[in-house]
Amino acid sequence: MNAIAVSKSRMQNWLEGVTLTGLFHGLPTFVAAAMLLKLFSTSELVRDHGGVLIFVFMATVLHAVVTPWLAPKFPKLFQHNYEPLFFDAGLSFAEKIARWRTRPATSRRLMANVLMLSLLAVAVMTVG
Repeated sequence: MNAIAVSKSRMQNWLEGVTLTGLFHGLPTFVAAAMLLKLFSTSELVRDHGGVLIFVFMATVLHAVVTPWLAPKFPKLFQHNYEPLFFDAGLSFAEKIARWRTRPATSRRLMANVLMLSLLAVAVMTVG
């Protein structure tokens, strides 16, 4: 089969990387933080109806935009929150996800996120 790789723009590749970083690294972290705040009722953020949604959205977007910029400068600090594969211009969006999912560390991370979020959800629903 003759397949010619379609080159994508730098902006499209950056958007794909930022989206994947936000979804797989930022979102679970900030949802867990919001659930902990809700569980302990320590913040006005969780008492306001739209506050949690705004917090999770804004924190995830900020994380997704800042991490690719800072991670190459401080690799030790961002070793668990940055995936260079997400910014590989030679891969399609689906290929980036498929290759990331085949790594052993990824399955551990996803399993830990699912367990953490599930336990926090149960705790939040039973307490408040």
